[in-house]
Amino acid sequence: MATEKINMPQLGESVTEGTINSWLVGEGDKVNKYDPIAEVMTDKVNAEVPSSFTGVISELVAHVGDTVQVGDLICYIDVEEERSTGESEQVNDNTEGQVELATEAAENDTSMKKRYSPAVLKLAQENDIDLEQVEGTGRGGRITRKDIEQLIASGTQAKTEKATEKTSATISHKPDESTVSGQDVSSQQTTKAGDIEIPVTGVRKTIAQNMVRSTQEIPHAWMAVEADVTNLVTYRNQMKESFKEKEGFNLTFFAFFVKAVAQALKEYPQLNSTWAGDKIIQHRDINLSIAVAKDQELFVPVIKNADEKSIKGIARDIHELATRARSGKLTADDMQGGTFTVNNTGAFGSVQSMGVINHPQAAILQVESIVKRPVIIDDMFAARDMVNLCLSLDHRVLDGLVVGQFLARVKEILENINKDTTSIY
Repeated sequence: MATEKINMPQLGESVTEGTINSWLVGEGDKVNKYDPIAEVMTDKVNAEVPSSFTGVISELVAHVGDTVQVGDLICYIDVEEERSTGESEQVNDNTEGQVELATEAAENDTSMKKRYSPAVLKLAQENDIDLEQVEGTGRGGRITRKDIEQLIASGTQAKTEKATEKTSATISHKPDESTVSGQDVSSQQTTKAGDIEIPVTGVRKTIAQNMVRSTQEIPHAWMAVEADVTNLVTYRNQMKESFKEKEGFNLTFFAFFVKAVAQALKEYPQLNSTWAGDKIIQHRDINLSIAVAKDQELFVPVIKNADEKSIKGIARDIHELATRARSGKLTADDMQGGTFTVNNTGAFGSVQSMGVINHPQAAILQVESIVKRPVIIDDMFAARDMVNLCLSLDHRVLDGLVVGQFLARVKEILENINKDTTSIY
C-alpha cells in the first residue's frame, strides 16, 4: 500500500481557501476515484471535494470547521500499489516483524509535529497554549484541533511563558478579582445557565469574514427613493396565474425590479463597476447577484447578462438559482462574475434598510416591501402601492450625483410598467 495525499482543490476563480463543512467519509472507509469525500464552503460556493484516488481513507487531517488554504493537505488515503506477477507471488515470512517495526517507526515519527492548521493556531493563540509542549496524536506527531480542544477541556493547558507571567502579575496586583485556573476572568465572557453557545463555523464564518472586509475596506454611503408601483402590481397580479400555468414557475415582483435595474445599469454603467486599488473596472457584462437564503445559510448566485433577458427569462433564472441553492446544487459558475447586487429585503417585510456592499462590487440595491400608502394625486388622497429602493454605494467609485440619477431612472422605469407598455416576454 502507498499513502497518498489529498489536498484542498481550487473550487473557483479567485478562491484561496475553503472551510470543511462536513466529512462524507471516515477513517477506514473505502472510496473510489472521484467519489465525494467532503463538503467545503468557500466565499463563492458550497461544493463537494472528490477523491483523487481509489483506496482507503487512512487519516482525516483537517477537521470540521477548519479553514484550509488551496493546495494544503486535508487527508491521507492508502492506495494499492501495482505489483509485478513475480512480486505478487512472493510470501514474506517476516510479516509480523515488519508490522512491529512499522508501528514502532510510526510511534517515533514527529515529522509533522510543527505543521499546524489555521484552526490549531487560532485556538492556541486564543487560549495562550504553547504548541511546543503539546503532544500531537495525528500522523507524524501532528497536533490536531481535537488535541487542543481536549487540552482546553481538561484544564491542564500548556501555557506560554508570556501568558504565565501575565497571569502571575494579574494575581499579585489584583488579589480581589476572581480567578479560574489561574486566569483573570474579569474581561472574559461567561456563559450562564440557559445561555446557548453557537460555534461560528461554515457559512456563518464566511459571511462574517466577508462583511468585516467589506465594512473595513469600503467607505459606504447611502441613498433611497420611493417609487409608486401601483400599475406594476396590478399588471403582475393580472398575469401571475396564467403565467404560472403556462411556464411552470412564479412571476414574482422581484423579476420586474431586477429587469428595471439591469436596464438602468446600461444607461449608468458607472454603477456596474469594481474597485481595483489603482483603478476602477467598469464591466461590460451586467451580471446581477441576488441573495437566496437556505435555513441559516445565505448564497449569492448570479443572473448572467441580465440586461439581455426578458422579465420571463429573469423570473426563470431566479426560480432555477433559488431551487439549486436550497437543494445544495449551486455550482461555482453560478456564484461567479457578479457586478452589482439586488437584494429582495421586502420578502421579510422590511421597508427601509442599508445593505453591506458585496465586495468588490461598487453598490447594492435593497428592494423593500411594497405597501399601501395614502398619496396625494391632483390634490386628492389616493391609496397607492409604494416601495422604497435603498442603495449603498462605494464612495471611492461613485458620487451622489450619478447614484441619484441612476435611482431616479430605476424609479421612472418601475412607475411606467403596465400592461400596455411592458411585455413580460
